[in-house]
Amino acid sequence: MKRQTSVFTSTTLVTALVASVILTGFGGAALAASADDGNDRARATNVIYLLGDGMGRTHVTAARERYYGAAGKLAMETLPAQGFVSTYAVEKLSGQPGATDFKPNPVTDSASAATAWSSGVKTYNAALGVDAKGMVVPTMMELAKKAGYRTGNVSTAEITDATPAGQMSHALARGCQGPVYSDAACQDLSITGAALPTSDVRVTPIADQIARNGTADVILGGGLSRFDAADETALKGQGYSVLGSITGQSIATKADLAAASGAKVFGLFNKGNLTVEKTKQDNPSSVQAQEPTLSEMTSKAIDLLQKGKNNADKNDRSGKGGQGFYLQIEGALIDKRSHANDAAQTLGEMKAFDDAVAIVKDFAKRDGNTLVIVTADHECAGFNIIEKGTFTNAEAGTPPANVDSGNSANNSTPTRPSNSKDAARSTGIVNGAGAADPKNFGPATFRTPTDAAGVVDGSPDAGLWLTYLSGNHTGADVPVFATGPGSDQLQGTIDNTALFGIVGRALRVV
Repeated sequence: MKRQTSVFTSTTLVTALVASVILTGFGGAALAASADDGNDRARATNVIYLLGDGMGRTHVTAARERYYGAAGKLAMETLPAQGFVSTYAVEKLSGQPGATDFKPNPVTDSASAATAWSSGVKTYNAALGVDAKGMVVPTMMELAKKAGYRTGNVSTAEITDATPAGQMSHALARGCQGPVYSDAACQDLSITGAALPTSDVRVTPIADQIARNGTADVILGGGLSRFDAADETALKGQGYSVLGSITGQSIATKADLAAASGAKVFGLFNKGNLTVEKTKQDNPSSVQAQEPTLSEMTSKAIDLLQKGKNNADKNDRSGKGGQGFYLQIEGALIDKRSHANDAAQTLGEMKAFDDAVAIVKDFAKRDGNTLVIVTADHECAGFNIIEKGTFTNAEAGTPPANVDSGNSANNSTPTRPSNSKDAARSTGIVNGAGAADPKNFGPATFRTPTDAAGVVDGSPDAGLWLTYLSGNHTGADVPVFATGPGSDQLQGTIDNTALFGIVGRALRVV
């Protein structure tokens, strides 16, 4: 069914809830420092939070060795503060850590992870902007917007997907995206006991919420098919410049993005997720090649937020002035190609994400007062670098299904299409009996900058050998890299909920 939503339903409810929570605090989340604590050392004008979806430590290492060699560095690895983030979720109806009813879940999904850093609470897998008992919690982007900051949300996934949606919506189930919905997609009776009225924000399709609540000033990504004509009317009514046409389901292009201006911009460049970079590079004349890169969206988002900030400062009569921006940027396809066990496209998406990090790093250096955080929501697929000439067992009899097959441009044909062992690359004493098992995955091999001339990807002589342990998320800690005011708080190991407090203190909103 399609919801007939009042333009103001979601906005009004969320605004009231955010105001209430700001006044009262909530559930022991990371509100350790107040806006008046005088700690200017951790105060930033801008915060840019970059998220490599599914990016584990080995994803970083493999991308470095693939593109820059073992002695090189990715842009993210040059940031001075470095550490690790624990990512576990909790079960439904669990209390927060330390409570008597606390029930941890070692492996998170993107939705519960997004809620952890954007709202500072642990929640169950599939939940967005609600705690594990279904109570709405404010997001960092909502708090920043309310405090007068400019806000932006950029992703290579559908903008209604878990990571971007975690900053702009509240949902019992991440699948409640729109434009059509069902009770099964939106309601969760195990949390609420009875079905909620459709006016409740927690069962309002995420696209409807995004189009009406004005949480992000600049929204760039994929997912055009999640929105309809009523959403376009709502966006334009709030002053957004809508690139392409939602009503006509006409995707925007990188040329539209380059020409975009104004304080509020909404641009979606694919009906589903954006296309993997490797496919665009291999097919430069395709329609998909007209999509902007993550770097191009990042540069434009910063430019739009900066110009909007400057105009707001000129017109400010409140005496506050000087408010900066809060921008979240997601490289989503690292995760989606890891799920598919496609090492070539995984590495390509890592490079595309790191290129965006380099742009943000350069901006922060020029600006001088921007906190930059680069991290991940979880590790995906047990991505591993293995010894040259070895072979690794895996859990499945065949490679995992392509979870992103709805977008044909995201499909790839692996060089090794079968799951049978390759006798030329499956021998050696470390393989043991597993080398004789045809159900084992064979490794993917890639040339590195220090390989001899003539060595190519797929060759047994290539220097980088990669494999996966599964087709799903793991519970491994993920890396974090940071620079700017307050970045010293990212040294060592922290929990993902602590990111909420670090960003909130930088922006003086908690």
